[in-house]
Amino acid sequence: VAVAPAGDGTGAATRLVVTMAFESGFARHQLGRFRLSLTDAPNPVPPPAPPADVRAALDLVPAARTDAQRSAVLGYFRRSVWAGGKALVDRAAAARAERDAFEKTVPTAMVMRELPKPRDTFVFTRGEYDKPGEKVAPGTPAFLPPLPAGEPVNRLALARWLVARDHPLTGRVTVNRYWQLIFGTGLVKTSDDFGSQGELPTHPELLDWLAAEFLDGPTQGEAAAAGKWDVRHLLRLYVTSATYRQASAVAPALLARDPENRLLARGTRHRLQAELIRDQALAASGLLDGRVGGASVMPYQPPGLWEELMSRGDGANWSAQTYAQSRGPDLYRRTMYTFWKRTSPPPSLATFDAPDRETCTVRRGRTNTPLQALVLMNDPTYVEAARKLAERALTEPPAGATDADRLALAFRAVLARKPRPEESTVLAGVLGTQRTKYAADPAVAAKLLGVGESPRDEKLDPVELAAWATVCGVVLNLDEAVTRG
Repeated sequence: VAVAPAGDGTGAATRLVVTMAFESGFARHQLGRFRLSLTDAPNPVPPPAPPADVRAALDLVPAARTDAQRSAVLGYFRRSVWAGGKALVDRAAAARAERDAFEKTVPTAMVMRELPKPRDTFVFTRGEYDKPGEKVAPGTPAFLPPLPAGEPVNRLALARWLVARDHPLTGRVTVNRYWQLIFGTGLVKTSDDFGSQGELPTHPELLDWLAAEFLDGPTQGEAAAAGKWDVRHLLRLYVTSATYRQASAVAPALLARDPENRLLARGTRHRLQAELIRDQALAASGLLDGRVGGASVMPYQPPGLWEELMSRGDGANWSAQTYAQSRGPDLYRRTMYTFWKRTSPPPSLATFDAPDRETCTVRRGRTNTPLQALVLMNDPTYVEAARKLAERALTEPPAGATDADRLALAFRAVLARKPRPEESTVLAGVLGTQRTKYAADPAVAAKLLGVGESPRDEKLDPVELAAWATVCGVVLNLDEAVTRG
């Protein structure tokens, strides 16, 4: 018997009476047990037979079932018996799939963890791995400060030891490397070797003071708020110093006494690093994308270099086997974000002596080769940069600007100065020659303006833009553009 609200809207209960007739022809023939099931489904369908593990659980009284059996019965009921359960199960599955897809987009990093009990370490006899000798424990060289007392001897203790105020090397090594970046040669020339075989500093007191200034931070002025280990303050200190702002012109007597300028009696002169040359060209042209952080990108590169290295027919199924050039703003990101394949370094950077990254390189070599000039004149990055710089020269000056005004803008963007009269005369001749050349053959002008993926300004005359792109390419190729001093 079941009682349910009436369907007439009055809310009154309706009594449902079920009568069962036993019409067997045999005496005392009765039904042993029965079950009544009620449903409001218009087309009731019996649920599928439960799987074996659920049937085995149902054969037990509820109190005798294990947690796993209870979970199996509940899951089967939700999925196959309860009408609203399947929808909830599907929603939960969709939510889990969405969560898993999101977690795959989150960058991961490997984290090292100390063992509860460090494994024993030995000095191998004659370097043979199967002949352990004297047992050794973690520690620091005796001539340097000891590890902090009372702390576990682990990587964290080593990290704190490296940046401790009384550590004599970290600050000096760091300021020396930045000095090398700005001045070409470190106060300690062997910046990759501060040990017994390295060179002594030319200015030891200066090295000590710079290290203290770097470790402790500035004590006054606006920079004081930045605090300790302030790289920005250190670099500002270098480039605003009288030493950095000296002219690089050299007198014969000084050259004879100090050919390498180790005494810093004149301004230093050295070619910029490969990354800085590219970034400078992009910045002067207005193409540089200044975003910070993110994935590596793949700028222009001659086709087929990576593919030439593939020796397997299925190489495309593996990572970094085919070069997929980036598009849009990613093409113009700073060079530090360039994807690097050690077996095939970016050729335009390698031409300017960028290390191949097979080994750690603290001090780079510098060469001057004709191939470097060919890169600056023909690599799509620099040809495109010259075109965009030409667009700046033609559009940014006020109305009525002359060729001299436009040339001055290009010079300021690249060299941070105005052109000298003799330079203006030469480049004016180049401009006139290129105007005549491209006017006679507009197809050549269109080919030049088609280099690179950035759109060109369609409002500008192609012949005039191509001529100015050639002039700006000359400015980007000047020795002063790629050389400090």
